[in-house]
Amino acid sequence: MQTSRVPLCAVLLALCWIVTFLINVELVDTAKSNTRSRDVQTRKNSSVQSKRDELQETPSEDIQLDEAVVEKEKPKSRKSPEEVLAAKAKKAAEKEAKAKKPKPTKKPKPPKPTKKPRPPKPTKKPKAPKPTRKPNTQKTTTTPTRRPAVKEEEKLPLELDWDTLSPTESSKTEIKKPDQDEVTEPDLIPEDKKPTGNTDDPRIYLPIPEETSNAPPAVTAWYEEYDYADLATKKLEEEMERERKAKEEKAEKLRKLLEEEEEEEKRKQTLPPAEPKKCPPLGLESHRVEDDQILASSMSHHGFSALRGRLNMQSSPDEEDVYGGAWCADTEEKEHWFQLDARREVEFTGVITQGRNSESHNDFVSSFFVAFSNDSRDWTVLHDGYAEWLFYGNVDKDTPVMTEFSYPVVARHIRVLPQSWNGSLCMRLEVLGCPLPTSYPTENDVQPTEDLDYRHHNYKEMRQMMKVINEECPNITRIYNIGKSSQGLKMYAMEISDNPGEHEKGEPEFRYTAGLHGNEVLGRELLLLLMQFMCKEYNDDNPRIRRLVDGVRIHLVPSLNPDAYELAYEMGSEMGNWALGHWTEEGYDIFQNFPDLNSILWGAEDRGWVPRIVPNHHIAIPENFLNGSVAVETKAIIAWMERTPFVLGANLQGGEKIVVYPFDMQRPTRADDRGNQPVLQYHQMNEETWARIQRQNEGALRETADENLFRWLAMTYAHSHLTMTENHRGSCHTDDITGGQGIINRASWKPVVGGMNDFSYLHTNCFEISIFLGCDKFPHESELAMEWENNREALLAFIEQVHRGIKGVVRDVDGNLLANATISVEGIKHDMKTAPTGDYWRLLNPGEYRVTARADGYSSQTRLCVVGYDATATPCSFTLTKSNWARIQQIMSQSGKKPRLATNSKGSPNSRVGVESTRSTAAPQNERLRRLRLMRLRRLRLERMKGSMTTVATTTTTTRPPTTTMSTTTEATTSWYDSWFGKDSVTTEDYTFEYRIDDY
Repeated sequence: MQTSRVPLCAVLLALCWIVTFLINVELVDTAKSNTRSRDVQTRKNSSVQSKRDELQETPSEDIQLDEAVVEKEKPKSRKSPEEVLAAKAKKAAEKEAKAKKPKPTKKPKPPKPTKKPRPPKPTKKPKAPKPTRKPNTQKTTTTPTRRPAVKEEEKLPLELDWDTLSPTESSKTEIKKPDQDEVTEPDLIPEDKKPTGNTDDPRIYLPIPEETSNAPPAVTAWYEEYDYADLATKKLEEEMERERKAKEEKAEKLRKLLEEEEEEEKRKQTLPPAEPKKCPPLGLESHRVEDDQILASSMSHHGFSALRGRLNMQSSPDEEDVYGGAWCADTEEKEHWFQLDARREVEFTGVITQGRNSESHNDFVSSFFVAFSNDSRDWTVLHDGYAEWLFYGNVDKDTPVMTEFSYPVVARHIRVLPQSWNGSLCMRLEVLGCPLPTSYPTENDVQPTEDLDYRHHNYKEMRQMMKVINEECPNITRIYNIGKSSQGLKMYAMEISDNPGEHEKGEPEFRYTAGLHGNEVLGRELLLLLMQFMCKEYNDDNPRIRRLVDGVRIHLVPSLNPDAYELAYEMGSEMGNWALGHWTEEGYDIFQNFPDLNSILWGAEDRGWVPRIVPNHHIAIPENFLNGSVAVETKAIIAWMERTPFVLGANLQGGEKIVVYPFDMQRPTRADDRGNQPVLQYHQMNEETWARIQRQNEGALRETADENLFRWLAMTYAHSHLTMTENHRGSCHTDDITGGQGIINRASWKPVVGGMNDFSYLHTNCFEISIFLGCDKFPHESELAMEWENNREALLAFIEQVHRGIKGVVRDVDGNLLANATISVEGIKHDMKTAPTGDYWRLLNPGEYRVTARADGYSSQTRLCVVGYDATATPCSFTLTKSNWARIQQIMSQSGKKPRLATNSKGSPNSRVGVESTRSTAAPQNERLRRLRLMRLRRLRLERMKGSMTTVATTTTTTRPPTTTMSTTTEATTSWYDSWFGKDSVTTEDYTFEYRIDDY
């Protein structure tokens, strides 16, 4: 049994030695490959990755399992550039290891430990590496899951008593080296190479397994260190992964936000093309579109032809007259259309529709189609791709409704096809369109020649513009306000003069006003353009502008009704109707809100009180008028007129193209001297009949004393205007009533009561007219340049008329200037007064005139003044001497006596003295009472004559001698009585000398 046991043990020992030898060979090869890989990884400063590569090259089953785990976890982590280089080095090391490693037929299974062995004492927790490690590498601990495999490998040589075959010193050194520096593993390379490099005989390979058998502790320490570093790396990678995910989420949110913003910007950028294109009107309302460009399918009668289909067309008072308030189709027709020929291809963008202008009918179109054509034969109805596009129109007769197309349509002809309507088929409209960029300009297209601001300005913009002009020309401009509106907005005025802010003696005052009606805005913009033009031209040394600025004090008020303008401006150019913004906030029409001085004058003329009791100029405002129904704006304008000695002015309005002059009020009819019936009222006859009656009956005329001068002033503006006298266009709403002259008397056209022009003429020295600038009250901005070109010369030429006539100064012999002196022109029953500075201006046409100057306490003076055709006024000054009756008045006032009329004694030397002293001592407030007493005496005398023929005969006998004497005296001397009352009004036959004035 022992002999059989010995060979068996020998065989087992031989097998164990062979197995050990093979294991050592594999370990040596593995160490070499690990050494090479560690060298590459150390040069790349990636210690953690090198440990992972060494684990993957370990031939043990546990290490191979760890490799699989690492390979599975590896794709989850994010690779840095260093890791990429390390991976490349690892692959190179694997290729070298595989080339040297023998390929086993089958891998041995690792032993399965039954119990987790305790770690040996020598294998303690490795210390942290010294400067050779990276800053981010942390100190790790031994992983308990890797120890069983290491302990089994360590127990196998001990059980076989192989611990004596390998030198202990080398194993100790290998174990201690990781404690010193566990990363600097190249120190192990000499220990591994010693046994392989010094043995040439295969028999001495026995120590090699012993050396390699002690190598596992070193591998164990390195393996444990790698596990700890891998855990820290995993934690770090997890944190980095969380940070990366947070950053990715944040970046994703930011990306979505940016995408939403980009989409919003794209959506905004794509919206404007989708909106309808904005184009100006072609000019139906402003009459830029000719009559022959408008056609219609039919008309109800002549008064409702296609020509009446312009926007805001106004009807005549008689709705069945030839001037209807819209185009109305014949109801018997089956097809209805209204057509416009643009005469060239344009981009049609929309239409504006309106109902019929009528006080008793409510007619309007509620729906319609729109068709286009280039040859007026083939028509294409606008459609949306599926059906013809039905547009909805008006819901009342006055409010305009704008219908815009979704895209512009290029064509020459446009046709509106009504489909449904309220009442009768009647409509007014305007067409919107833009000329093509390649189209040639027509004669109506005006290119502006000045660099001005051609746009509409609201209240703030107007004030800002005036401020800018004042800053550009501070030496010739001044901004002030004449008052406030009912809403508290200031009515600003611009003064243009060589000495702004001060009235210069001998320099006339001129004014332009606009905006009496808030929706008539063309005058407002023209005055703003005039301010800019005069400032620029003055700075450019334009001689004409410099002459105007140096010789005239010009006042420009662009808005007298700012509250109403803001209302009209809010609605826009085309959407405001005829009446929106016409009145003030309180409901007043400013132009017709002045006191009625015409009735006072005409009533006094009928009674023979002019100019003795009621003067023909500077008629006083009736008492309590300003306390009645008067607009705040009107009060401000009246105060402005009274404190400034204006000579000439004009107010700019709209809705018609014509110039009108006073009188604005129609004079009441009266019975003639033969007792016939009064003349028929104006509203009972047409204009031609009324004009014929005016020519036949001079007493019914509403002409002023300065009719010829007013006609000249009106014609100056109308004929300087480029298109106002073109009678082929006709009037805006009727036929041309001016005969191609462009001017007319307001009362014979559309009379008003309490007009601004009449008040200015009868209450002040100013001659004022009204200028209606165009048919469109609120023209589009695109038409402002053309309107400026049409009116520029007329505006300047009318200002120059302020020098037409005579001018001068009235002073006494001592050189003192006399204010409120009266200037009378023979043959013209309208006088003037001097300004507070003693100077005056009297507008006259060329000719010779006898001019008289009078003043209280001074003797009158008469001169012959010749007015020529020069551009400047003729000087005609007066020097008055004090009257003797002023001295008599002073003496009698000191003695306390009152002047009495002269007795009826023949040739009484005191008769003239008594009468004139009576006039001189009477106070101005008692003048009217004294005159009434004289009239009472006359009435009593007439009653006596009718009561008793005997008394009449006796009275006549007794009064004739004084009559003869009085007449002789009057012819011999020119007394105050004759100059004030006249010879034809109160005769001496009606005066009884037996009564005294003081008795009544």
